[in-house]
Amino acid sequence: MFLMNVPTRALFGYGTLEKLHEEVLPGKKALIVISGGKATKANGYLARVEKELDKAGVVHCLFDEIEANPLDTTVMRGAAAARANDCDFILALGGGSVMDASKAIAAMAANEGELWDYIQSGTGGRKALAVHPLPLVCVTTTAGTGSETDCGAVISNLKTKEKPGFVDPALFPVLAIIDPELMLSVPPIFTAFQGFDALFHSTECCISNKANLMSDIFAFTAVENVAKNLAACVKEGGNREAREKVAFANYLSGFSMMTGSCTSEHSLEHALSAFHHELPHGAGLIMLARAYYTHFIKKGCCPERFIKMARIMGMAEADKPEDFVTMLDKLMKACGVAELKMSDYGITRAEFPEMARNARETMGFLFSCDPAVLTDKDSISIYEASYK
Repeated sequence: MFLMNVPTRALFGYGTLEKLHEEVLPGKKALIVISGGKATKANGYLARVEKELDKAGVVHCLFDEIEANPLDTTVMRGAAAARANDCDFILALGGGSVMDASKAIAAMAANEGELWDYIQSGTGGRKALAVHPLPLVCVTTTAGTGSETDCGAVISNLKTKEKPGFVDPALFPVLAIIDPELMLSVPPIFTAFQGFDALFHSTECCISNKANLMSDIFAFTAVENVAKNLAACVKEGGNREAREKVAFANYLSGFSMMTGSCTSEHSLEHALSAFHHELPHGAGLIMLARAYYTHFIKKGCCPERFIKMARIMGMAEADKPEDFVTMLDKLMKACGVAELKMSDYGITRAEFPEMARNARETMGFLFSCDPAVLTDKDSISIYEASYK
């Protein structure tokens, strides 16, 4: 069985940003949310969005504080800015972090209390949203999270060292603009990190025990498009065809998650970057991936699915599950990320038991989607095998 409910209207393709003013926007005053970095302004993307809103007769103000791993405290400042300026919708301009933060800002601009009151795991208060969030429009500038398609966000809490999911059907964006032109300027290393995030969303969905006829359509197609085009994006940032294919795969990865489910690979990584906030999410996933998938291959889980992924990634003659890890390693080398080290981010082996506990307490629901039971001991073993 599957549930198909992805209500976001999406415009995909080169030049779609210039069509934003033609859309029926969900309000008359927008809070534009961007990162605290310089790229969105320097590349002219903010000015272009502002011009589109002006054409549509929408008043706008700016909140430009979002971190690479967005914090609950930043979300609350963004929500306060939306209320102070009487904004009636949020426009996220950026990558996954900005879109995730914007979902939480949209929720907290309409609801009382603190964001952590509404987190459903770990130290969260487990309250339900009482008021529907402000409508959200996403203009994505990266191909990594699929957040323009889904109803979830990941927010960090530095005090508790938690990085849980914040998921609610009310958080689906009402409109997404996916213009690959905005991705041409992403530097090579971040192109790789983001692309592997999109890849692992779908490889996880392929082996998840929640996989189904519908999720398979999205997940396997996404895996193929990332595998065959990401290296070209990394090596030739201006390769328009490759960028479009990876952007398409990223968009599909959101559908993969909404019709199926990721697995505990994401839980394990969220613990890494919750403890070490400067670690990019995609980098953490890359570090874990070979050991993570090898663990389930050795368990004898879904061998035919691993073989199928190896084949669509380019090994036509693949006939054993281990061929998937071979192709994964080949792609990592082609993108220049095969030798990433946890130690370069200050991660130590002594942290692994606490990280394993943290992963289960804050994102335990993904463990229930694994193709075989993954114990805390197994999680620590995966961390150990990934350590450099």
